Amino acid sequence: MSPFEILLPLALILTLTKLMGLGSQKLGLPAVIGMLIAGLLIGLLDYIPSDAVHYLFFSDDIREWLSVFAKIGVVLIMFSTGLSTDLKQLKEAGLPSVVITSFGVIFPFALGTLVAWAFGQGGGLLGHFFYGAILTATSVSVTVAALKELGKLNTKVGTSIVAAAVIDDVIGIVILSVLTGFAPETGDASAPALLPDWWVNAEWWLVCIKIIAFFVIAVGLGIGIRKLFDKIERKYPHNRRVPILAIAVCFLYAYAAEELFGVADITGAYVAGLVLGGTLRETPYVEDKTDMLGYMFFSPIFFANIGMDLDFSGFTGSFALFGLCYVVAAIVGKVGGCSLAARLCRYSGKDSIRVGCGMMVRAEVVLICTEKGISSGLVSPAVYPFVFIIIILTSVLAPLLLKLSYRKDDAMSNTPVEQQV
Repeated sequence: MSPFEILLPLALILTLTKLMGLGSQKLGLPAVIGMLIAGLLIGLLDYIPSDAVHYLFFSDDIREWLSVFAKIGVVLIMFSTGLSTDLKQLKEAGLPSVVITSFGVIFPFALGTLVAWAFGQGGGLLGHFFYGAILTATSVSVTVAALKELGKLNTKVGTSIVAAAVIDDVIGIVILSVLTGFAPETGDASAPALLPDWWVNAEWWLVCIKIIAFFVIAVGLGIGIRKLFDKIERKYPHNRRVPILAIAVCFLYAYAAEELFGVADITGAYVAGLVLGGTLRETPYVEDKTDMLGYMFFSPIFFANIGMDLDFSGFTGSFALFGLCYVVAAIVGKVGGCSLAARLCRYSGKDSIRVGCGMMVRAEVVLICTEKGISSGLVSPAVYPFVFIIIILTSVLAPLLLKLSYRKDDAMSNTPVEQQV
């Protein structure tokens, strides 16, 4: 294959993901949904009985190129997520936010694991846990937009949701890191070994040590990197070399995490974002340039690639039933867990339900966790359609339920007292 042959699929992917993403946003849904649908539509081209179409869009070489671009897209998404995580807010998060996050992780994790175990998905305890871990992610971008529109973002409910979502990201990444560390090795067996066999083929206790070692070394090294970036920022303020070097650090952390410590590459990228984010003066500038690079090219390819990779070969009646129960577990786990936590923290009944509804939205991270589970061989690719359903349902239901809830309160507050009596 000639290198220029990748240009036609890229042109189609970038055009269609942009158009579908804009259409999705006009409907009040995340652009991610439109990008996924774009990938699904492109994937349907493979059913056209034409060797030319298959060669132009679905040959092994084309798919390999797209897979590489998609991997870079995932890493950049997680790096940007780390950059946007406010460590100061994490420190200042009150007890209610911590309790809400804890319940919002434990409940969906337990329900997802239970459903996977009941239907025999995952092929073992680690696989069951992976199905549970997928459901722990929260993406409150849709919720924040809805609360802003309602003028309720700075209320008790709004601040609790935002703070809890920040902690949720950190806990979710830690869970994914641990599970990935214990997952079977899926690398290229022909590649030369960089590390001795005793380190690669680790016992469970060594896996734990490797995970802890990664976080300790990453944070320790990060302190020195932050000081270096502080000097660069002072000498070259608002200069493109800052985001370029930041992305280089992201790639270095992602590679070291996966190759040297057996931790997910996306964990390395996220930690790199945490290290360089929060308090650096140039963080917004770095985040803006990272998003520009990611969402202009690499990230749309990642989302489209997921749609193109949809595999319905594992679909059976029992798996469809599992998928429906899995979707219910995803929604009930977040809404129920977070609502219960808020009630225990003495929120009113209405505010407790609002917190649960606001925390149930899923988007990019749930897809990334699913992709990681599939690549490790512990999660079936056939689960993707149900993950799509989770994203669409939660993205539609959360703002709708919040608007209905606040609309009733606003209507009551505008009603004369004598009419309320």
